[in-house]
Amino acid sequence: MDDLQQAVTAALRQVVDPETGREIVSMGLIYGVTVQGGRVSITMTTTTRGCPLSEMLRQGAQAAVLGVAGVTQASVALTWDPLWTPDRIEVRAF
Repeated sequence: MDDLQQAVTAALRQVVDPETGREIVSMGLIYGVTVQGGRVSITMTTTTRGCPLSEMLRQGAQAAVLGVAGVTQASVALTWDPLWTPDRIEVRAF
């Protein structure tokens, strides 16, 4: 993973789902990140298709990535295929 990709992932880790209190990367809501030059494309989901916070989370992810030095464009697409399940949550040892 290159430096810009790492910076983008770190920025996404700052976006917190207010319903769970966990950040969207460890929740498994990020399905894909593509970095081409300064352009970043993100595919993400929400825990349910009808999540009332879908647009807020999408905009939060986009704003976080646009704040990364070297990023000139960020697009975030929401998908529900495959559906999110709790087994996508990262388990961290403490």
